Amino acid sequence: MIAIVDEAPDHTGAREALLDLSFGEERFTKTSERLREGRLPVLAFAALDDAGTFVGTVRLWSVTDRNGAESLLLGPLAVAPGLRGARIGDRLMRHALTQAAMYGHGSVILVGDLGYYARFGFSSGLLDKVTLPGPVAHARFLGVDLVPGQLAMLEGALAACGEPSGGATYRASIPEDLIVTSA
Repeated sequence: MIAIVDEAPDHTGAREALLDLSFGEERFTKTSERLREGRLPVLAFAALDDAGTFVGTVRLWSVTDRNGAESLLLGPLAVAPGLRGARIGDRLMRHALTQAAMYGHGSVILVGDLGYYARFGFSSGLLDKVTLPGPVAHARFLGVDLVPGQLAMLEGALAACGEPSGGATYRASIPEDLIVTSA
């Protein structure tokens, strides 16, 4: 059984190792990273297996447009390679969106594949008046309204907002027990 829990400080090493395994060093060069660096997430969730092993992650970050309208930026979403296809990513996504709505956030945006994210209500073409601080394939710039009409209010370049991280950065090697293989 997989439990979805609030991310805790002791998950940091395993989270960073999973993201390194899933996305490699190029994850730090992505445009979305410009909106995350130096900030703490608004919401952060971990997937843990029965043994308490960290097997999945998703975070949401506060961003604002040129007029001060806010949205949440989702990402990255990652699941341990041996458990991909077990719908852990789906559970993390549904939990993150439910919690965002419960806390009163009006919309969520991300850069990702529409084929995967459409099942959660994300669409392309809703962010035509919005830009990111760097290059992005427009068809991969997706959004979902948690409150009708929230995405339509966004315009201009998005910028990071929210609580600063205090400069803390975390790097970890991949622990052997994190690498899960299929039987």
